[in-house]
Amino acid sequence: MSTENNAAPKTAASKQIIKAVRGTRDLLPPETALWNRVEQTARSVFARYGFGEIRTPVLEATELFARGVGEETDIVSKEMYTWEDRARAASEKAQSLTLRPENTAGVVRAYIEHKLGDTGNLQKLYYIGPQFRRERPQKGRYRQFFQIGAEVIGPASSGSESPLRDAEVLEMLATLLDELGIPRASAENSYKGWKLSLNSVGSATDRPRYIAALREALGPVKHQMCEDNQRRAETNPLRVLDSKDEADQAIIDALPKIADYLDEDSRSHFAQVLAALDACAVPYTINPRLVRGLDYYTRTTFEFTVETGLGTQNALLGGGRYDGLSEMIGGPKAPGIGFAIGQDRLILTLQAQAEAAANGTSIAEPKLDAYIAPMGTAQNAAALALARELRHQGLSIEVGDGNFRLKKSFEAADRVARNIIILGEDEVASGQITIKTFATGEQAKVARAELRAKLQSV
Repeated sequence: MSTENNAAPKTAASKQIIKAVRGTRDLLPPETALWNRVEQTARSVFARYGFGEIRTPVLEATELFARGVGEETDIVSKEMYTWEDRARAASEKAQSLTLRPENTAGVVRAYIEHKLGDTGNLQKLYYIGPQFRRERPQKGRYRQFFQIGAEVIGPASSGSESPLRDAEVLEMLATLLDELGIPRASAENSYKGWKLSLNSVGSATDRPRYIAALREALGPVKHQMCEDNQRRAETNPLRVLDSKDEADQAIIDALPKIADYLDEDSRSHFAQVLAALDACAVPYTINPRLVRGLDYYTRTTFEFTVETGLGTQNALLGGGRYDGLSEMIGGPKAPGIGFAIGQDRLILTLQAQAEAAANGTSIAEPKLDAYIAPMGTAQNAAALALARELRHQGLSIEVGDGNFRLKKSFEAADRVARNIIILGEDEVASGQITIKTFATGEQAKVARAELRAKLQSV
């Protein structure tokens, strides 16, 4: 007998569940409320400093990052999502495209393409959005991650080279962290607070001299270092200074310091940045190993770190000056400075600090102002009309269903709202609405016109 049709049919339950790609994840309520608060705070702070939003494509020509970020950087050599975009017609050419791994190069590309420098004005631009790198996922690091960043760029005549711009950006970041509720480090909270580290990597003429000195110093000892640092010693010696490999720290500490290779202009520029920060009472530490290995950085580089919530990788945000980036990608001279905040890591920090403040107890999710429980399906339309009225008055409202039993309505309301509004036939007819507050157990009749005031008072 044939067994061809005897196999058990596949059911929906037997199909493999499709999950988010490794290194990505879904952001869900209520966590997205915190993301929105962070973004709203950033937009508010940036606006007060004269920044406007720029939105660039997530796709860019691969050449942009090869030329701007640097072919020998880990980002370009190992982490980018790149593919050949095949031509769809004989008249088209194939093009290598990349999901943006960072956004500074894209912003500068847009600055050049749209001839923003022709205005002669200083351009202050910020962005909020996803970036993509194929690195090993870990706490606070994802393959699709989110950044909040800003760039100050323009012709030299606009003041874009001024040390004042560097200090203004750093003071703005200190203000943003303060307004988000992340405290500054102090003797009392040195573990929890943010810390600013600064350095100068010099000008386009200082840096080659320093790199040559690094190569010379690394030559006799690089074979003693980890495999990654042996490669970096050849391709990008500055990245050796960033290494966290414990076994290599003694060698790294003995390497030449870039401060010894700065010319007078670079020394003066950095001194003016520090003086402006002192005047604004922004605390900082000079870190001679802070170099940030991307090819476009010059002069001031910086990093904000915080211990809470980030584990051993404690960098919260970083950036620096990039006076030659525009020329690297074919544009005019346009000095600039910028930064990028790892939004994923910033959220982790805020969550960890909230948990610490709650002394390990669970953090209550914010609740809606009220839940409207219609008593019977005949009151569903009236319930929706009342919800519309209250929402237009600025209140947050959820609506139940007349099919629910009263007990189920109360249980549903208690989970999501501070009050329950019971809307029966009598309430609709009289305009006297029954409202109960869960925290106090108080139940009262309130005139419909007074509902908003009542809900805002509890």
